Amino acid sequence: MKNQRKEVNLFDVSRTKNKSIRADKITTTDINILLNRVRLTKKTEFKKKIIHLSLLIFLVSLVSIFLLI
Repeated sequence: MKNQRKEVNLFDVSRTKNKSIRADKITTTDINILLNRVRLTKKTEFKKKIIHLSLLIFLVSLVSIFLLI
């Protein structure tokens, strides 16, 4: 295998142009969007907890009714 050495040109302008283009493409996220997402996840988690709790109560009551009869 041949040892290939690439010459690095420190004064190459195209690399600095690419860096500035990349910096321009950085997007920011609005804080309100993040807060709304947190609120929605809290609501869905609360609904899931309510559903699980109601199912648990229903099953316990159902089992207790069958055991009493």
